[in-house]
Amino acid sequence: MGPRHRRTALAAAATMLTLSAVAGCGALDKAVDCVQTAEAISDSVGNLQQAISDAGDDPLKIDDALSGINNELDNLNDKTDNADLSKAVDQLSDGVANVRTAVKDGDNSPDLTPITDAATEIGKICTP
Repeated sequence: MGPRHRRTALAAAATMLTLSAVAGCGALDKAVDCVQTAEAISDSVGNLQQAISDAGDDPLKIDDALSGINNELDNLNDKTDNADLSKAVDQLSDGVANVRTAVKDGDNSPDLTPITDAATEIGKICTP
């Protein structure tokens, strides 16, 4: 192998390493985004649980908490292409919609189990 071929091989190897590093950083960025969003969802679910407990004091807090969860789900959907995560996000979205409907229909203590279960699943999936 002559010097010219070695330089070409080295240049190709360097390019591949650079592309691998960039792709790795992209995957790392996605993982960090996932973890941060999962934490935000967890906080929002906690806010929802507190709002349900305090429903007599301020019923609008429930709607605010549900909206917070929806905002975080939108952020997470924009940042992922993971099928398991998408399924958990859909389940959480369905749970939020069901709680919103229940509260609208006058239920001051709706079942939060589907929401907490889906949020826990998102946390598991996003944990590196």
